Amino acid sequence: MKYIVIILTFFIFLEAGDLKNKLLSETSPYLQQHATNPVNWMPWGDEAFAKAKKQNKAVFLSIGYSTCHWCHVMAKESFENKAIAELFNKYFVCVKVDREEMPHLDSYYQQLHLKVKKRSGGWPLSAFLTYEKKPFYIGTYIPANQEHFHEGLDTLLPKIYYRYKNDYKDVLKEAEYMESLMNKAQKTIKNDNAKISLDTLSSSIQESYDDIYEGFGRNKKFPEASKLALMMDLALLKNNEKLQKKSLDMLDAMAMRGLYDHVEGGFFRYSVDAAWEIPHFEKMLYNQAELIPLYVRAYLTTKKELYRNVVKESIEMLDRRFVKDKLYYSASDADTNHEEGTYFTFTTDEIEQALKNNPYAPALKESFYFDEFGNFKSKVHLGFTSNDRVKGFKKFKEELLKMRKTKEYPFIDKKINTAWNAMMIEALYKASVLDKKYAKKADEHLESLLAYMFEREELYHQALIGTKPTQLGLLEDYSFLISALLAAYEVEFDEDKLSKAEYFLNEAKRKFYRDGIWYHSDDKLGIKADINDKYYTSPLSRMIQNILKLASLRTSFRYEKLAVKTLESQNALIEKEQSNAPAASIAFLMQKERVVTIKNNKESLKRDFIKIKKIKYPYVLIKKKDMVSEYLACTMRSCFAVDKEFSKIKINIEENIRN
Repeated sequence: MKYIVIILTFFIFLEAGDLKNKLLSETSPYLQQHATNPVNWMPWGDEAFAKAKKQNKAVFLSIGYSTCHWCHVMAKESFENKAIAELFNKYFVCVKVDREEMPHLDSYYQQLHLKVKKRSGGWPLSAFLTYEKKPFYIGTYIPANQEHFHEGLDTLLPKIYYRYKNDYKDVLKEAEYMESLMNKAQKTIKNDNAKISLDTLSSSIQESYDDIYEGFGRNKKFPEASKLALMMDLALLKNNEKLQKKSLDMLDAMAMRGLYDHVEGGFFRYSVDAAWEIPHFEKMLYNQAELIPLYVRAYLTTKKELYRNVVKESIEMLDRRFVKDKLYYSASDADTNHEEGTYFTFTTDEIEQALKNNPYAPALKESFYFDEFGNFKSKVHLGFTSNDRVKGFKKFKEELLKMRKTKEYPFIDKKINTAWNAMMIEALYKASVLDKKYAKKADEHLESLLAYMFEREELYHQALIGTKPTQLGLLEDYSFLISALLAAYEVEFDEDKLSKAEYFLNEAKRKFYRDGIWYHSDDKLGIKADINDKYYTSPLSRMIQNILKLASLRTSFRYEKLAVKTLESQNALIEKEQSNAPAASIAFLMQKERVVTIKNNKESLKRDFIKIKKIKYPYVLIKKKDMVSEYLACTMRSCFAVDKEFSKIKINIEENIRN
């Protein structure tokens, strides 16, 4: 009897595909989601490509992440479909990659998609490779069966297989073409010769701005925090009220339409429409981390209470949903029980119930961004037409929150990602100008992150909470950690933070910088770092900014030379992309327009901290200087203003720095 049970169990697992699927031992939540697929998935590695070579098969590469809605759709339609899985298993060696685990690999294929298709990619990303890891076909979501003009996997998979078997020369030709796109030599342009200026960047950013709905692009909209930061910088540098207004209008639109969760706080990943009405309902840690500092900055300029509230609510949302042991989880899903937006949306009856007994119900209804029929699958996703909250909102929100408490919250990806945690820690330091408690919170999170992810002089990239990190740090981890440490120094003037930033910079240079080129990782993949900021800030661009800041704070011409050399290697692309490479453009402007470092004793700097943050010049650093009792405003090569009165230093910076 015992043997019969064992045999039956064997066949049950065999039917589920468990015995063949190599993802079962992986710790990534995304890979675990596919561990019981009937597709014989393997993780990225030598074993998969050796198998492909031995069996003379192409490799099917699928890149996604655990909270990606369209990844779930493709999984349900195709990877859980036994008929489609049979085709995959018969014709290909199938490899799954978590883009959050291997962002450097994802970056390469996203760049390739852009060059081949002339449009951005996304997730799931689907590619077919030779056993030598040379891609010859690339796409994103592919349906199981033909939909509209999109061929389905049921016919595409056999077609690619027979092409690989019978027309291998043609496959290699396509692979060589794709490889040539990625390996095009990029010329070096000296900073003084680059056709990049305040005017070219301003013109570029206004061309991409949607004056109807506010934001960048005229279809679906992403927050594009780096690009918005560039626009805010340009507004100050050019004293351009038009750009300033566009910046604030975009912040209003993101905070008041459908991108923001009006009930619990925090931003969704992007809007599927031009008007910011309906989002994909994922909440990513990096979106909160990159948007919070922009709302802090806007509040200091305008004193608009909405901006302060967005900062406060977003941090509280993360504390409630994303924090354990002073570490931040990565993301939450759009779906609950395979239904998108279920947790976040309401029925029209629920909206009416929440408005009951609210004396401001008519005004609230007038500001709604939906009608009586709803705006999302016959339900309501909350958004407002106004650019500020109307009276009665607080009570309305409280009623909706009660309703939310009866619902199941979506899946949370509990990976601890060093880069994204560092981003959020930096956001907390920057928010401390609004409330000092955020600096204390940032210190606690920084201490926990380093205790968990920095061991025996080695920084690690990520790990599932509660497990020991094993994946070595990537360029992005060093870039964003250095940036967080620099932000920390400017709040408390702790020399240890500045020294740590410098240590991690030198480690990053040792690991990722070879023969004048920065790489995403210190391994044999050899993927060059790029300046693409589509989803969050480019680690390379942030690294250049870090180097320029450290050059100024340490008065280091060695660091300045490294920053300039790195910029010159990217200037041709910045010149071409202009504001579409926003973080790199900011780095260029920091070098060209000059970083200003304000120096004084610690007590004076802390006393005037908020005033310093309000200076109408975007590239100002603060440095403690002992044994002085007056303010100095300095660039790398000289101090151009000295005064005991901060107000005079402020005027000097705002009026004279660019002359």
